[in-house]
Amino acid sequence: MTDNKKLILIADDDLDYLFQMEHYVKSFGFDVVKAESQKEAEILIENTKPDLAIFDLMMERDDSGFILCYKMKRKHPDVPIILATAVASETGISFGVSSNSDKQWIKADLYLEKGIRKDQLHKEINKLLKI
Repeated sequence: MTDNKKLILIADDDLDYLFQMEHYVKSFGFDVVKAESQKEAEILIENTKPDLAIFDLMMERDDSGFILCYKMKRKHPDVPIILATAVASETGISFGVSSNSDKQWIKADLYLEKGIRKDQLHKEINKLLKI
């Protein structure tokens, strides 16, 4: 990376959604590094320090996103994380990161239900990056 663009890590095993998120984030003026699996994302976390990360919750495992949040915060505690998932619509299970007890175990800075609008994503990324 030769410029001063912020780097966003996106990890999702749904390749169509990953492509869409990459397109959105690049259109906001950010650089993107992407992973198609929890395993790929773990390698990127070890070798790269993004300015922000967006993780899918369910990839190889039902808790892949939680694991990635934990590993990212352990390695880079200052990197904001968005956990994006369709778990509520698929399972009916709902959760968030608004309470202190939720933040203790989820380790994400923001939880978003998939289907987020492009303008809303841009606003949330800017808010987390304090732009």
